[in-house]
Parts: sequence; C-alpha cells; structure tokens
Amino acid sequence: MGTGTKADGCASAPSPHPRPNGQDRYTISEVVAFIGLTAHTLRWYERIGLMPHIDRSHTGQRRYRNRDLDWLTFVGKLRLTGMPVADMVRYAELVREGDDTFTERQELLEQTRRDVRTRITELQDTLAVLDYKINFYADARPASERL
Repeated sequence: MGTGTKADGCASAPSPHPRPNGQDRYTISEVVAFIGLTAHTLRWYERIGLMPHIDRSHTGQRRYRNRDLDWLTFVGKLRLTGMPVADMVRYAELVREGDDTFTERQELLEQTRRDVRTRITELQDTLAVLDYKINFYADARPASERL
C-alpha cells in the first residue's frame, strides 16, 4: 500500500458473531457456526474467487482468520443487497488489485446503493398496498368479529 492511502480491509461494522478472545485461526466448522454459511458455500466462494486465499494447515485443513470472517460478513451484506455474484467477485478482484481500484470499487458500491434504494422504494409502495388491503378487510368485518 502506498503512503497516504487508506486500507480497505473490507470489514463491516464490528462483528455480531462472538469470537474467542485472542483467537485468529478457525476451522471451516467453526466458521460455519460463526457466519451461518455452509461448508459447501465457503468452498464455492473460494473456488469462484470471492474469498481470498485461505491458509491451510500442514494436513491441508483450511484455517480461516479474523479478516476472513470480516470479509464473509461483508459479503453477506452484499448478498442482502441483491448484488449479483459476478459483481461481488469483481469487487473481490478489485480489492486484491490494490489501491488503484478505489474509484472503481466506490462506483460499484454506489450503483449497488442506488439499486437498494430503488428496491426500498418499491417495497415501501408494496407495504402501503398491503396495509390498505389489511385495513379494508379489518373494516369490512362485522363489528362482532372485530372484538
């Protein structure tokens, strides 16, 4: 990293997942318990390039670190936005390419934010329709059933 640049560890806010104090090595089973993804999904993320290189023990067992758990938490947030997997992989590639990609990463996240805001508006409109219908049916019931 160059002087005067900001590191992008891709960590989200402090992790809601409890981690043992001082521990920075986790098996795939422990990560499954912390993050809530399946082992199959974790291996798939690694295969498609969504996960950085995962260290391995001398027996070949994956050893995840706290920064990997932070990244997985962030990826989970991206999934919730509805970001396509291809865009998530592209974002991961940009992170690995370094500081020169800050602008492209920012643009990708800004587009995702616009998409999320659009979806929120659509969902608010849908919620208003549901509220209207629920109130219609509540008001249409005979008074004896409203008690």
